[in-house]
Amino acid sequence: MEYTVQKLASLTGISTRTLRYYDEIGILKPARINSSGYRIYGQAEVDRLQQILFYRELEVSLDRIKEIVTDPAFDGAAALKEHREKLLEKKKQLEVLIANLDKTIASTEGRMEMSNKDKFEGFKKRIIEENEKKFGEEIRQKYGNDRVDQSNEKVMSMTQEQHNEVTALAENISITLAEAFKTGDPGGELAQKAAELHKQWLGYYWTKYSKEAHAGLAQMYVDDERFTAYYDKEQPGTAKFLRDAIYIYTGIKKQ
Repeated sequence: MEYTVQKLASLTGISTRTLRYYDEIGILKPARINSSGYRIYGQAEVDRLQQILFYRELEVSLDRIKEIVTDPAFDGAAALKEHREKLLEKKKQLEVLIANLDKTIASTEGRMEMSNKDKFEGFKKRIIEENEKKFGEEIRQKYGNDRVDQSNEKVMSMTQEQHNEVTALAENISITLAEAFKTGDPGGELAQKAAELHKQWLGYYWTKYSKEAHAGLAQMYVDDERFTAYYDKEQPGTAKFLRDAIYIYTGIKKQ
């Protein structure tokens, strides 16, 4: 079966404007243009659109989705299985938050008492689960299970005040690091301030600080493309700049 933009929009709930934009950026081209100039989509395009929407549901960027679905080695069936696993993980996270919300509602209605600590259990569990999913294997190999488990326990015992503090600190690091990067000097005042703030940030998660571990983490920001992508998303080269600043801050030589 074939679809015009209007019919495909009606079938999927996606706006015609979005479908035209997908065509413009090359993520979902129509199968053909008919004699009247209308975009015509076939079954292959419908299947690709479903894949795109699954990836979007998982908050993958359009640029990354385009790389994935246009790769000649892309396996649609394998991708669907991967979508299912990730959506199940997301479902588990949502169930934790819903349970937390149910308790909060019961508390506001006077049917049960809920401590301030309990109010944020779901959010902290989600943070830990997301970190384990993204970086758990690498972190555990680098620092060991005991140390990672102790760090997770520290997160779970965090008060709301501490959570607010570390969130504000992370924002401060981003702002300071961005300004420091513009100077081009990892040993400069701003860069060293960013390194000091980064150390303070680690204090909320690590049970024990060491210069060697700090420098090792900074190197991992460069070695692991996921960390690099996070730091380089606004200013390419930031991950290496932060690594160099932390090496200078800790006095640890580059490996």
